[in-house]
Amino acid sequence: MTTTEPIHRRKLYQEVLDRLLERIRSGEIAPGAQLPSERELMEFYGVGRPAVREALQSLERSGIVEITHGERARVLLPNAQSLFDQIAGSARHLLRMQPETLEHLKEARVFLECGMARQAAERASDADIARLRERLAEHRASMANLSKFLEHDMAFHREIALISGNPIFPAIVESLFMWASEYYQPLVRAPGAEELTLSEHLRIVEAIAARQPQQAEQAMREHLTRANELYRQLAPG
Repeated sequence: MTTTEPIHRRKLYQEVLDRLLERIRSGEIAPGAQLPSERELMEFYGVGRPAVREALQSLERSGIVEITHGERARVLLPNAQSLFDQIAGSARHLLRMQPETLEHLKEARVFLECGMARQAAERASDADIARLRERLAEHRASMANLSKFLEHDMAFHREIALISGNPIFPAIVESLFMWASEYYQPLVRAPGAEELTLSEHLRIVEAIAARQPQQAEQAMREHLTRANELYRQLAPG
């Protein structure tokens, strides 16, 4: 079978990028190690500075390396949070361009956090519960500074995710929360919403402390569903 598709000529930086990726993936350049200098890379691959810089910038955008002014690029140790941070800008852009996506995000959050609350009730140690109560106390104290209230709200939910022991869960919770933070701010600052949020958080804590998975899941579901309904009431029509 004959194909008429044209053969696309690859740019030099793409070749440099592929070869650097192979060295990183093979372990030749380990996480935490610095890459060769720009001049060394130019000489090694026989290319100019623009190709090297574009390849390094592509690695930086992908969260694979960190570039600090005056220093050689360094390979980052990958983690779940850095992965979600990489797509934060695109997620916020999607929410602005397609507001209906917010409903999908809220549905995902309810599904995930209800499961995390159940798991927290099944796995929480006394130390976990003590930390969760600390997050709740900090949240209540932040009522005097409403600019911090949303931050402590997120910290409370993240603490529940941490109890699972799965490092992906806290990263997911924090990312979902931050991507839609501009939509949630009117909720926590609505008249009376602060006390209602805190009382619902207390109910979640008590269910987890009592090791009651079903009650913890239900308390989380009612909390998030109430917040979603309040959003619909506050959102401009």
